[in-house]
Formats: sequence, structure tokens, C-alpha cells
Amino acid sequence: MMKRFALAASLVLALAACQDDQLSRSSTRHLVPIPSATMALMSTKGMSKDDPILVRAYKKESELEVWKRGSNGKYALLKTYPICRWSGQLGPKTREGDRQVPEGFYTVTPSQMNPNSAYYLSFDTGYPNAYDRSFGRNGGDIMVHGACSSRGCFAMTDQNIAEIYAIAREALSAGQRGFQFQSYPFRMTAENLAKHRLDPNIGFWKNLKEGSDTFDISKDELRVAVANRRYVFNADESTVAAVAQKQRHDEQEVADLIAKGEKPIRLVYNDGDTHESFREALANATGVSDTKLGFVSRTEGISSGPRQIALDDSGREKIDAPSTALAFASMKEVPASQPETRQAVTQQTAPVAVAAAASSQETPSSQETPFYKKMLGGVAGLFGSSASQPVAETVQVAPASVRAAPATKAVPQKRAQGPEKVNVAVAN
Repeated sequence: MMKRFALAASLVLALAACQDDQLSRSSTRHLVPIPSATMALMSTKGMSKDDPILVRAYKKESELEVWKRGSNGKYALLKTYPICRWSGQLGPKTREGDRQVPEGFYTVTPSQMNPNSAYYLSFDTGYPNAYDRSFGRNGGDIMVHGACSSRGCFAMTDQNIAEIYAIAREALSAGQRGFQFQSYPFRMTAENLAKHRLDPNIGFWKNLKEGSDTFDISKDELRVAVANRRYVFNADESTVAAVAQKQRHDEQEVADLIAKGEKPIRLVYNDGDTHESFREALANATGVSDTKLGFVSRTEGISSGPRQIALDDSGREKIDAPSTALAFASMKEVPASQPETRQAVTQQTAPVAVAAAASSQETPSSQETPFYKKMLGGVAGLFGSSASQPVAETVQVAPASVRAAPATKAVPQKRAQGPEKVNVAVAN
């Protein structure tokens, strides 16, 4: 009975993912101090627990970074945490219930911190922001929380959210009015941009990259505005110039990768993903797990990660034509007891097989001619042709009373010319 109750409670929790109702006000877990090892790490990097923070998250890599402003006034990476679970696909959140994790630039204020979360601890990312509202996007309650179940949220495990929450709590308590939360589809590398260059979201992602580049150059919290349905990043002239130079360099690197053969792809997730460090554990989890991760949402596809789909130059899925080897294989698989079926299959595959045979090298006399080549040569091929003779494209069979004339030597078919090479330009 107790097991059934626990299972039912866990299922309710999973179905209500990110609807983060406050369950209890008696817990003190939101007051747990920052771990001593993390405090020591801050000290080595010239940071204190009171210094402001900034958070960056990457869906494809399933990682969340906490940055802190040091004594020099610049932000530096404090620590990277693996994301246990995020849901949906790469791309922005657009509506309530789409299971998408938002992408963009958000602000987390003290009122968005939830010490009594249903998911151990949590904070609201602030979706939808002004950019999202300019597109009429709806939904809400998009959290960074504990556990390992997601319906549009970043699930971090209880242990990791406790540490992240404590770091944020100390910064906000020391006077930071709100910390910036930057959410990206992937790290804005030239390789990722080259691979995803034909994605419908690439224009939006390049706009996000402007913000990412601005932060990487300035190491300061972004001053973000929204104009004409675009993010605008206010920075001084030297930063703007440095960002423009970085973008030109990155665009050239993308072009070089494409010229070297980097193919466009699309990643299709079963329902989001997990960090590699959790993959094996989550692949074996079903429902209520006996691991420390608790309930894990939608484990299907977690063990293998996303499917990588090759695209053609128009952005559509590339479908490879069946090979000649498959045609030969289908001939061999026909049972000997079904001659009519074999004849039908042979007729279907003969054009491909004849072309392959006509363009092949002569078979050494020490080797027996394969049965399918004898069949393609007709009666003469089965009984009268020499093993050293190639199979002709057209074989005339003489009457039995007349001696068979030598078969006409095959003329290899002219190979069809492939498509002309297309130079792919990088969109600005």
C-alpha cells in the first residue's frame, strides 16, 4: 500500500513538473551554507560569497555555469554543473505546455527564489521576458530546480541545486538586486554554428550569439534591451568594436569548416537530454528510481542521446539511394524453392546488377563465376561461357545446332556526372 502511494505521489510530481507549488514552510534546507570546497575555490579565484553572480546554461551540452564578479570588477567562471534533465528540443519556448526550455536573457530577483519548492529548492528564470512577449509567447513557472524531472525546466539534482541556491542566496542577500540568467541552445562555437546553419532558428541564435560575444569580451553583466523583435546589447565603443571583430573571425571560421566538408545537421531529441555523467544511470531508471536522482521524466532515448539527421543544401533531410550491394543481397535471399519469386526479384534488380558487372574487372580463370552472373548471362552464361569472359550487356542465344559465337565484350557504361559543386555562403 505504501509503495502504491509513493508511486502515485511521484507520478503526480512528474505530471506537475515546473508547476512549483510550495509544499512546506518548515524546511531549513534553503539556509544550508555554501560547501567549504566551493568557498575555497572562490578564495583561489579572488571572489567572496557576497560578490554578484551570473548564470549561463547550455542545452545541447547539458551544462550550467555559475560566474562571479571578482575583486577586479570582472566576472569569471566559478563552477560548471551538469544538468540532470531538460526537456523538449533545441529552440525557444513559444507556448504553455510545449515542454520547451526557454532560450534568451532573463533576470532572477529575490522574489523568484523558492525556498519551499516541490523540487527541493528552485528559482524562477523569469520567462516570458519582454522579447518573448513581443512574439505573443505564453507560459510560465520555468524553473531551475532539484530532482531529475523536467517539463520545460532545468533539473539539476537536489545536491547541485542546494549549492547553486546557496551561492545565489548569499549574493542577493549582500545587495545584488537580481542576477542575469543566460540560456543558450549550445555553446556558440564555429563548429556548432556550421552544423546548425540550416536550422530555422539560426537567425535567432545568431542574435543570442551577439549577447554571448558581448559578455565574453566585456566580462560584465549584459545591458539588454528589445527593439524590433531583437535583443539589443548596449556596450561601450571598444567592446562593440571587439565584438564585431570576433564575429568576423567566427564567420570566417564557419566558412572554412563548410569548405572543408562540415555537413549541416538537425538534432532530434526524444524529449530533451541529460549530461553525459548521468546518461548510464538515467538509461536504467524507470519511474520511481532507487537512485539519489528520484523520479526521472521520460527516460526514452536518454541512453543514446539525440538522433543526428543529415540535411541537404535546402535544409531537408537527406535520403541516400539504395546501393548495388543491397540489390545483390536481395537476390541471394530468395529461397531456391520459389523460382517464380527469384525471377521477379532478378528482373527488378537486373539493371543495377548488369551495370555493376559490365564495369567490373575480368574474373580470373582460377575463380568460379558467381551464380548471379551466370543467370544474367542467360543460357550461354550458365553453360557455354568461359569464366574469364565478362558478361555482355546484351547476349544473343544461338540455336542448339549452331555453335555459339563469342559473346560481345561489354562496354562499361559512362558514369553519370554528379551534381556541380555548390558553394555555401555564410549568412550574415
